[in-house]
Amino acid sequence: MGAGHSHTPQGHADPTPQALAARKKANLILAAILIPLTLLTLVAMALLWPSGSKEGITLASPYAAAPGVTFDTGKIQRVVTGSCMDAVPQTGADAAPQQGSECIFAFTDPDKGGSPVKVVINPDVAKSHGVKVGDNIRYLNLSKVQGAESQGTPAYVFVDFVRTLPITFLAVLYAVVVIAVARWRGLRALIGLVGAYGVLVAFMLPGLVEGKPPLLLALVGSTVIMIGVLYFAHGFSARTSTALLGTMFGLAITALLAAWATDAANLAGVGSHDSATLANISDNISISGIILCGLIISGLGVLNDVTITQSSAVWELWELAPETSARQLFTSAMRIGRDHIASTVYTIAFAYAGAALPVLILVMLYERPLGDALTSAELSEEVIRTLVGSVGLVLAIPVTTLIAVLVVKATGLKAAGTRPAGMGSADAAPRLEDDAAGPADADRDAPSGRRGRRAAVRA
Repeated sequence: MGAGHSHTPQGHADPTPQALAARKKANLILAAILIPLTLLTLVAMALLWPSGSKEGITLASPYAAAPGVTFDTGKIQRVVTGSCMDAVPQTGADAAPQQGSECIFAFTDPDKGGSPVKVVINPDVAKSHGVKVGDNIRYLNLSKVQGAESQGTPAYVFVDFVRTLPITFLAVLYAVVVIAVARWRGLRALIGLVGAYGVLVAFMLPGLVEGKPPLLLALVGSTVIMIGVLYFAHGFSARTSTALLGTMFGLAITALLAAWATDAANLAGVGSHDSATLANISDNISISGIILCGLIISGLGVLNDVTITQSSAVWELWELAPETSARQLFTSAMRIGRDHIASTVYTIAFAYAGAALPVLILVMLYERPLGDALTSAELSEEVIRTLVGSVGLVLAIPVTTLIAVLVVKATGLKAAGTRPAGMGSADAAPRLEDDAAGPADADRDAPSGRRGRRAAVRA
């Protein structure tokens, strides 16, 4: 390279003293805003913290075994089809299935040792997925229950598959891939994810059970999660703080829309068996409140993604061309933001469509009118979740961009030295527009255009 040029890639040179000074001043400006907001959030979290009491909740767990009944595990050795009469002792023939009906049996080797046992496979499992030799299953052991024989009850009944090995494998693979590609930042993100779920399990879920205000609970819990995740994964910097401010704005918009939509659309959760179960176990649990909280939580991941991207884009563009006006900087960064908006809209829509696929198939088979289907109890919650989350994240992009532009300009440093070594002002300004502009903007960036003339004047 010629004299005076950096031996590092353009835009990635070590920051100059002027750039470091600009970042320091930006951090002070953002700290003056974020520290009071963080303290207010922590105080609200302390006031809303649940007691952990489950008084007044009556819930019979389906995983609790009656006296003499155990949940055992084992590996299937062979699978046979036979008469359902074979599932029960002959002493219970009066209560046994009718002659001629067929059942699927899995001879299973118990993990605790002993002779193989004959496990009855549920008809729905046998039809939808089936069982095969080598599968690890969990089954109900009724062989020691008094009176089971006289009632015609099978001694061993399938409960579920044991999925420990494949889920552990996928979790380890995910962690390895994330750490291998993103390195220490990826590791910090994984640790932050564990912390986020800790807040969800220790604060938000018990709070909903105790009847805490769902809107405040969701806002406070989500803000704490975002503060921890953003700073832990991306470090303490002006970029991260700018993204956090944009995220808080997006959360506020999402919360307001979710609160309005939950009430206006009468989201009562009546179409869900789990919601009906929760509604009947305690007077403190509000299904509408749970839905409201879910609407806010569901968009956290994508919201974090778009805000940190926009913040980084603004700072990179500014450090390449610090003399660029605030208006030009905002316009250039929003070109990136518009591409991001287009992709994230599809991300949210297809994520929720995939989760609701069984319901969508049923709606198709029922041949209901599209309008009736989308506003039905089965689909309305997913539709509103998609719309509310999308509005929040789309509005967060220009707000985050504007905050980042205002912060970088508020540093007050014209910074001829903030650009990487070897880049003059004539080099920096065109680089800003070339990086940000897409093919559709090429005509506007031509020398004969208005922007081209401004670039020529600056040069």
